[in-house]
Amino acid sequence: MKVTRIAAPLGARIEGIDVRKANEVEWLEINQHFLAHQVIVFPNQNLTESDHIAFARRWGELVRHPYAGMKDFPDIIELQNAGKQKDINQHWHSDMTYNKVPPKFTMLYARETPSIGGDTAFSNQILAFNTLSEGLRSVLLNLKAEHTAANLATQYRKDSEKAPNAVHPVIREHDETHEKALFVCRAFTSRFQGWGVKESQALLSFLFEHSVRPEFQARHHWQNGDLVMWDNRSVLHFAVHDHSDDEPRRIHRLQVEGTVPA
Repeated sequence: MKVTRIAAPLGARIEGIDVRKANEVEWLEINQHFLAHQVIVFPNQNLTESDHIAFARRWGELVRHPYAGMKDFPDIIELQNAGKQKDINQHWHSDMTYNKVPPKFTMLYARETPSIGGDTAFSNQILAFNTLSEGLRSVLLNLKAEHTAANLATQYRKDSEKAPNAVHPVIREHDETHEKALFVCRAFTSRFQGWGVKESQALLSFLFEHSVRPEFQARHHWQNGDLVMWDNRSVLHFAVHDHSDDEPRRIHRLQVEGTVPA
């Protein structure tokens, strides 16, 4: 097993392992690298949908998306860009923070990828928290924020009034590493609990911009057979839709259940 860092802020590439055959000792080592680097890339994998699901389930139960899922594999979402069709997730976010128990991680498997473009960008929210001033950190540690899937429901043409929503701490402590991370995102965080929307806007706008500063980021350029997992407890991500309309981008996504943010 060869481990190579991807970028200074976060991320590592693990080569020399077929995840279908990983034994318990290897899985424990993989998990330690995952906790240390937050984003892991396994290149050159050859997975069926069942293989993908089986490897992810070594970390826990899967979480289904409220509005999407494959017919034969409802735990998997197929993200597909072909021609002028584009996925609707062009925003910085942590997956499904509108759930009361958001997923601990997301795992994507690339089935078709463009030759240029179509990257996924990641941003380290532990660094985002640690680089805030002591004064602002002390304020944020006492705040909670409301997260909603209302905009997502509208995009999927569902009833936004029935969309899931949740309240989470603005600063989340990782349940395994115990590091603190900023836990808001432009896609789903609507306001601070007990604050009005307009009152929340200025501080949230600052946090949204701060959370994705270039020095917190890494990018992954997809190749067919790449399996990538990232920690939703401490990472934001963004699908960059800059590839040619003539080249498809087809990726399978699933999530594993986490714990209640605290």
